[in-house]
Amino acid sequence: MRLTMAQALVRYLRSQRTIVDGKQVPLFPGVFAIFGHGNVTCLSEALEAVKDDLPTWRGQNEQSMALAAVGFAKATRRRQIMVATSSIGPGALNMVTAAGVAHSNRLPVLLLSGDTFVNRRPDPVMQQVEHFGDPTINVNDAFKAVTRYWDRIVHPEQIISSLPQAVATMLDPADCGPAFIALPQDVQEIAWDYPEAFFEETVHSIPRARPDRDRLAQAVELLTSAKRPLIISGGGVRYSGAEAVLGACAETHGIPVCETIAGKGALTHEHPAHVGPIGIVGSTSANVLAAEADVIVAVGTRLMDFTTGSWTCFSPDAKILSINAARWDATKHRALAVVGDARETIGELADALRDWRVDKAWTDRGRAEFRKWNGMLDGFQKPTNDPVPTYAQVVGVVNAKAGDRDLLITAAGGLPGEVMKNWRVKAPHTFDCEFGFSCMGYEIAAGWGAAMADPSRTPIVMVGDGTYMMMNSDIYSSVLAGHKIILIVCDNGGYAVINRLQNGKGGASFNNLIKDCRVKEPFSVDFAKHADSMGALTRTVESLADLAQAMDWAKTTDRTTVITIVSDAFTWTPGDAWWDVGVPEVSGRDSVVKASRAQQQGRKEQRVGV
Repeated sequence: MRLTMAQALVRYLRSQRTIVDGKQVPLFPGVFAIFGHGNVTCLSEALEAVKDDLPTWRGQNEQSMALAAVGFAKATRRRQIMVATSSIGPGALNMVTAAGVAHSNRLPVLLLSGDTFVNRRPDPVMQQVEHFGDPTINVNDAFKAVTRYWDRIVHPEQIISSLPQAVATMLDPADCGPAFIALPQDVQEIAWDYPEAFFEETVHSIPRARPDRDRLAQAVELLTSAKRPLIISGGGVRYSGAEAVLGACAETHGIPVCETIAGKGALTHEHPAHVGPIGIVGSTSANVLAAEADVIVAVGTRLMDFTTGSWTCFSPDAKILSINAARWDATKHRALAVVGDARETIGELADALRDWRVDKAWTDRGRAEFRKWNGMLDGFQKPTNDPVPTYAQVVGVVNAKAGDRDLLITAAGGLPGEVMKNWRVKAPHTFDCEFGFSCMGYEIAAGWGAAMADPSRTPIVMVGDGTYMMMNSDIYSSVLAGHKIILIVCDNGGYAVINRLQNGKGGASFNNLIKDCRVKEPFSVDFAKHADSMGALTRTVESLADLAQAMDWAKTTDRTTVITIVSDAFTWTPGDAWWDVGVPEVSGRDSVVKASRAQQQGRKEQRVGV
């Protein structure tokens, strides 16, 4: 079959299928694209020819469209993969941040960028960055640090071996992450006789690795010796589809379950075994239990610092049992590593535990601590006479008005901590807080991608004013494409949570809140008018009652709807664990010196490698 390399690539993508909820669907359901000279003449020609079968969506910014692809992957729980394509140079580099988001969160996205000429005849081409000592290097090499699979196609035949490897990487639960393929302009145009077998329809399934029997037996021995076990449910539980098995196992054997940021939403807030989020943006209930637990069962989590409180959440004597599809994650901190799929491993573990059950006093302790935490949340969210509402109050109203299946999305600033604590999940898989990379700008783009992934539910995106200013163009994208999101903009006058950290470590407020920046005259942006200019329906509210009414209205609209509200920049929901950050050992500010001493004292509580 004689095709150009670009045409063959597109034909291959169209022939890949997968099974989602018992139904055969495209593995690659669409392409986000911004065309430039590096991909418009060849790749765009191939995509245009199949636009009805493989839809192409125009982005407004390469980073945000790739973030939309990441949001799509998260919404489908890694079962379908979007493509994002850019030209060479700045367009390609704009996608590097999105690749970092996908890489740190173990999410699949296929990134295709134009590249310089293999024959080098016209060098240096427009947007080419030349390296005097190595002419093979260009900006696309930057993706090597933030992708699981990287290749540059210098001969049209190479896609026959490269594309299947990229697909296999993105579908592997252990290696899952972004794949990047550079497409040199002169190679895209070359026609080649491809074997028809390369384009045969292939239906993919995601492999489920079973645990080693001996290691599973050791896990059973460790867990049944525990007096106070605690399960940490991570993102891998959701991607494995292990939520029901995990919940049943925990409930049957009386083991409390706390959740990481990526894992929140596997269990509902009211699940009998649920005791809240753990760590730096966690709950008092989970953190109290973590400090007393003698065995930590970490399922599908990479145990980042926000989960472990920089390794101060747990007793130095606590043992860690880590169940993970990835060996790298399973073997951290000298854990008993059980490498395997979360659903299959928990299922086999539950069977092996048989009639064993933890002491009822520990189970009851978890429920009692969680009841106290819920009472605290009620207090934080209760309306007051203060003219400016807190994050907790705003989140409480939005949460109450959200439908059971509506998807909450946020990523950076003060909102991750506030929604982790205050958002009470009503149904599984309705919560997306991107905090592996904590990327400002993910939120609105991911909302677009999530709305595209499942039109039957509405993404509710919550951002601060700082994030809105950083990346908002996909409000326009979502209106253009007809993918509705509800966007809540909380305006607290700048980067409030970083100001909190700055003050908390003894520093003066500097260059975070707008009023503390070098400006002629501080003023607020009219976010509603700005969003209105991009086609969204908008409303500015001043009270919690107005916010509740606006949420009711937003649920009835036919397009992306934006609600803005001024929120408090200085009131935060407590429950945090300790966090290790750098604090100057010497300073002219006494408050900084005091904070440094406190930081050094906190480090004495850290588990070091165990």
